[in-house]
Amino acid sequence: MPTDPYTPRTRPSTRKKNLTLSAKEYSKITGTIASVRRSRDPRDDIHEGSDISARYLREDQYKSQNEPSFIAETSFVRAPLNSRVSSVNIGHKFKGKEKQNESLDRVPLEIQEALILEDLLYVLMGIQGTYTTFHPDYSPEDDDPLQGIRFVVASSLDTSLRDLVERILPLGTYYTAISSFVELRSHLDFGLVNHALCAAIREMLKDYQTLLSQLEHAFNTSPDFSLQKLWFYVHPTIHTLSLIYQLVLELATADDSPNESDDSAISSDAEDEAKNEALGFDGAKLKAVLSEINKGDVDVTGGSGIAVKGGEVIAIIYERMQNMSGDPTANALYGTLLNSAGRPYVAMLRVWITTGRLDDPYEELLVKESKFIDRNILAVDYTDEYWERRYTLRDGSTLGSSKRQQAGVPLSRAVSGRLPGGACVPPLLEAWKHKILLAGKYLNVIRECGIEITHGQDRTLGDLSMDDEKLYKFLEDAYSHANRTLLQLLLRDQQLIPRLRSLKRYFFLSQSSFLTHFLDLSASELRKPSKMVSTAKLQNLLDLALNTDASGEDMMFREDVKVTLTDSGLYDFLLKVVSVSGVLGGEDGENEGGHGHEEHKKEKEKENKKDMSGNDALALDYAVKFPLSLVISRKTILRYQLLFRFLLHLKYVEQSLASMWIEQKTTPWRKLLPEHPDFERWRLRVCLLRSRMLSFVQQILAFTTFEVLEPNWRALEVKLEKVTTVDQLLRDHVDFLDTCLKECMLTSSKLLKAYSRLIITCSTFALYAAPFSKSANQAIAAFETPEGDVGMTKRLDILSKFETNFNHWFQVHLDCVQFYASSENVSLLPLVVRLNSVKAAS
Repeated sequence: MPTDPYTPRTRPSTRKKNLTLSAKEYSKITGTIASVRRSRDPRDDIHEGSDISARYLREDQYKSQNEPSFIAETSFVRAPLNSRVSSVNIGHKFKGKEKQNESLDRVPLEIQEALILEDLLYVLMGIQGTYTTFHPDYSPEDDDPLQGIRFVVASSLDTSLRDLVERILPLGTYYTAISSFVELRSHLDFGLVNHALCAAIREMLKDYQTLLSQLEHAFNTSPDFSLQKLWFYVHPTIHTLSLIYQLVLELATADDSPNESDDSAISSDAEDEAKNEALGFDGAKLKAVLSEINKGDVDVTGGSGIAVKGGEVIAIIYERMQNMSGDPTANALYGTLLNSAGRPYVAMLRVWITTGRLDDPYEELLVKESKFIDRNILAVDYTDEYWERRYTLRDGSTLGSSKRQQAGVPLSRAVSGRLPGGACVPPLLEAWKHKILLAGKYLNVIRECGIEITHGQDRTLGDLSMDDEKLYKFLEDAYSHANRTLLQLLLRDQQLIPRLRSLKRYFFLSQSSFLTHFLDLSASELRKPSKMVSTAKLQNLLDLALNTDASGEDMMFREDVKVTLTDSGLYDFLLKVVSVSGVLGGEDGENEGGHGHEEHKKEKEKENKKDMSGNDALALDYAVKFPLSLVISRKTILRYQLLFRFLLHLKYVEQSLASMWIEQKTTPWRKLLPEHPDFERWRLRVCLLRSRMLSFVQQILAFTTFEVLEPNWRALEVKLEKVTTVDQLLRDHVDFLDTCLKECMLTSSKLLKAYSRLIITCSTFALYAAPFSKSANQAIAAFETPEGDVGMTKRLDILSKFETNFNHWFQVHLDCVQFYASSENVSLLPLVVRLNSVKAAS
């Protein structure tokens, strides 16, 4: 559009030279045209001829008195465009057919130009004129208003004028389409970005309307105003409106599904057609009725179910600006629309990253809130849904592929491939989307802790636009501020590091004198079946042990350690998780199996639970409050519990085998009986097997504590000293636990199977300490009787079973450890050396 609107001044010169008329005749003609503009109805016939002066004026004045018009309204006297408001509906009804017989053949070229100039002023406002009418195929009931109204000029117009008129006619199409778009997309459901875009387009249309009013004034007052001048002044506007029109068309058709042929959409056989005819619906009528039904509803969402709004609108404008970057006019126009449409989007972003509040009533922003997930879910949530799913990106990039559909991530547009609505991240913000999400999430945590958030830096910036460098500096500063604030809250105010150290002491049995004390106090209770164990009694005994041994930092957090009894054995649970999900922490995948398989597993778990002792079911729990529960969540506590149960079982088996060694210090095991070499050999084999088992358990325990847990803990402490973001803190903590689980051989099904069989063999053998001592006493007593010892065969048979079982699973376990140490887990190499020493000792 021209920046300086043209307002021509009245010129005294006449057109006598061009028309070859006298001054008197020329004044009569111009007066006639002015009168026609004020009073003529579109249906009036125009009588052409060489004599068009006084008679022409009288006939038109007579008709104007018998036809309804706005001539009586004084406010419309000097507004020829408004004088046709009542004629618009008539034009829609007849679509120019009554004027098809009118001819401009006998009208002089100058008069044709004057008449067509008046028509064009109507057409530029979307109103059909006398010689420039709607296209014969146009129907306001059937045609899409967003496509615009097409106009055609009378065929009798002189060819020298026709070419210029046809260049100007698209302006009417552009204007009607853009006006319809502004009216439709101003609906509330299209969101704030569409509203801002429509407001910007409306301002541009105001400039266009100002230009039309100036052209109308020139037409009324300047004798020199011609069709060529009209083209000169509207030519830049045609390009501008065509750019807006192309954008409007893309926005209007972005949510359309791929076109399908009517034949494939509605198929019917002869019988169906006969039924339709009997009911009064033939094919055409049925389609018309369906069209009316569909047209009765305001379709806001389009074919994909989500309207073109929010980030998608900004993305479309930006893509058009990039594609037409070589056109300065297009670049400037789309840049203006991008900034205008992006203002409400940037305003929502600023609220989110400075306060942690998501104010997005029309779901336009790239961040999505799941309001049904609140912080109270952290107390029982093993999937950590609060942090992962409370606030997410609408495009699903923060979720795994398996959770995207579950989280409601919409499907891409069929035509463009873009995600619809707010799920479409504006290209300018694609690289910043994760920082935008995290900045708001961090501040949201701080706000939920009751801490007031100050954001004075936000007030000094003023308005920010999508292509402003200040916006991205502001995003970076807000992200850094939120990070620092939440890290300070966790590390200093909430004492995260001392908390993690207490977890290490209680769950990783670091300096665990309390555990030995607790196991001694609760030995009788833990021997019972898990169903009969009193959790309250165990909790009291644990409190007693902790109060006796606690010192330093551990004194502050010992009340948070709780006793719990699990429903399944450690190795059964780990095998089930690993076999279903392939990794630890995939508890969500447990429901993916068949129902029959699940029922079989449940029955097996019930049977195991009946036989499971308190020692096997014992576990510790740890209670933390928000916001520490984000770091020490149920997901991480589960990992701590698995490592604790693994170490506890090793400690328990070690203690049992050590008690067996003490048992074998008694007389039946130490008394020399050289006259009974079979009995001496049996006792030696029992002691040797017990020694190998104890050595195996101690080597596993030493490897786990000294070469897995302690080095990884030291590495975690170093990382925590250098941590800069909260997400890095969460990731480092979970990585630490996952590394410990992997290096402890708890994430491989093959290693788990071999190790579980081996450790169960050791624990079962430890239970035979008393029966072996009893059998030795019986053998010694039998040697003094005449019959002698008759139970040696049975004793050797039982011992051989233990030896065979231990040797087999020990070799299988050693082979597996060697394989994984050489292929994917180098940290198992020290364990290979340790296990070889056990094998060499045999």
